[in-house]
Amino acid sequence: MNINKVIIVGRLTRDPELRTTPSGQTVASVSVATNRYWTDKSGQKQDKTEFHNIVLWGRLAEICGQYLIKGQEAYFEGRLETRKFTGKDGVERKVTDIVAENMQLGSKPQGASRAGGFAPSAGAPVQKSPVAAPAEENIPTINLDEEPGEVKIEDIPF
Repeated sequence: MNINKVIIVGRLTRDPELRTTPSGQTVASVSVATNRYWTDKSGQKQDKTEFHNIVLWGRLAEICGQYLIKGQEAYFEGRLETRKFTGKDGVERKVTDIVAENMQLGSKPQGASRAGGFAPSAGAPVQKSPVAAPAEENIPTINLDEEPGEVKIEDIPF
């Protein structure tokens, strides 16, 4: 038996990049950071950050481009896929991507808003609200394999 399954929960390191293939298929690329914390033998707290490249196709790519922003938490489920390419320097390279087959949107970064479809600019001051943090957020799941037809914007609960 062979299994190629990946689950990543992390924060986006940049806004999604959307492209369209010559055949008209939408593809999105995102980068996600995950952190690992532990205490070493001497009692010192350690941490390590890993960065993951994620590729999404079709309607899932469109949803990603529409709703995810830099700093937002997200859950991705998919498979590992390695590809080869030749760099500008003529050297052949390999890179391993996660091809997402399922995605869940997580909490947005503190102070971010997506009103009008745009995240605040990098240099814009962030207004902090004196209101207490909201309770645990219920994150909807969008699984395109189970959806009959098109996902409608009015069906998305946020």
